[in-house]
Amino acid sequence: MATTAPESMPAGPLGGPAGGPTGTGGTGGAVGPVADGASPLDVEGLRTRVGTALTGFFATQSECLEEVGSDLAPVLAAAQAFLESGKRLRPAFAYWGWRGAGGPDNDAIVNAASSLELLHACALVHDDVMDDSDTRRGQPSVHKRFAARHAEAGWHGEPDGFGLASAVLLGDMCLVWADQMLWTSGLGQDALQRAQPLYDRMRIQLMAGQYLDVLEQARGSQSVESSLRVARFKSAKYTVEGPLLLGAALAGAGHATMSAYTAYGVPIGEAFQLRDDVLGVFGDPAETGKPAGDDLREGKRTVLVAEAVAAASSAQRELVDRLLGDPALDAQGVERLREVIVETGALDRTESLIAQRRDTALEALATAEESGLVARSTAHVLRALAVAATARRV
Repeated sequence: MATTAPESMPAGPLGGPAGGPTGTGGTGGAVGPVADGASPLDVEGLRTRVGTALTGFFATQSECLEEVGSDLAPVLAAAQAFLESGKRLRPAFAYWGWRGAGGPDNDAIVNAASSLELLHACALVHDDVMDDSDTRRGQPSVHKRFAARHAEAGWHGEPDGFGLASAVLLGDMCLVWADQMLWTSGLGQDALQRAQPLYDRMRIQLMAGQYLDVLEQARGSQSVESSLRVARFKSAKYTVEGPLLLGAALAGAGHATMSAYTAYGVPIGEAFQLRDDVLGVFGDPAETGKPAGDDLREGKRTVLVAEAVAAASSAQRELVDRLLGDPALDAQGVERLREVIVETGALDRTESLIAQRRDTALEALATAEESGLVARSTAHVLRALAVAATARRV
């Protein structure tokens, strides 16, 4: 567990101690295996430290927005509420990418890794706008939250239009905040400049993947290959590979270590998204934070759906064409689509894809560990993260 700075130490820009990469956030020593029943996200107290870093960052933004006026207080409150319940998976992969490449534990890397929660928030807020989702993380989605605020106040114009505009702007603000949090993390300029090309590429491909998602829904695409491409760029690469490479670049890792992270990160990211597809149809709303079957109402062209269509009878295909993407789809309709997915073997095939990708990633990680490209203590945590992320027990 990382130690904290003494009270007399001057505070850094995000609530942590001042200083560069050496910091005082922890010893930087070896990390033991993840205990049975424990979440790998909590090793080194990381999940708590990410929350603390975000709280400190938002305190600085409060001062900035107060200059604009008190009308911005609900915007900041919405952002804070949205960020409270994240699993912190992307910061974890960035942090352990750094540690595996020889970087020491300190508050600066936690600050830098925490910025990915803001990038993720941008993607989710905008995704909910595009899908017109009612809920996210068990709460009203941001655009619904601001639409309700408009309606309750009795303002002019359409509440929904106000909600959409507010959500787009808040998503944009989160994107700017992500940059700001990274660049003021306390890491040295050389490290940040090394990481910038990878960071930019990750963000561009994320937005490109979002476009592919919209495009495939408009086309009504039903191929497994096109669905996998959307999954890879919309979610998989910026969930695991991108954060790993960001952390490694910040630590000054060489090409061989970066390649090892890619060999592990890409299949785990894809398995993570495939698991998300399964949960979007069969998940418990108490755990997913979204109504059961929401992906079916939104007409998501996931691998799960593509696999079902590929093996469906003409009658089953007609049912999918008729019900998929119906925003008024009721519980009975959701259940009928679930039956098609199970009966065609699509669920079993998707579970096999998840297992295959997890196994591929773990083999790549074992090779990297044996060759000394990734620190052995970090490999223990990455192995546990791979299992947790693909089973979604984090």
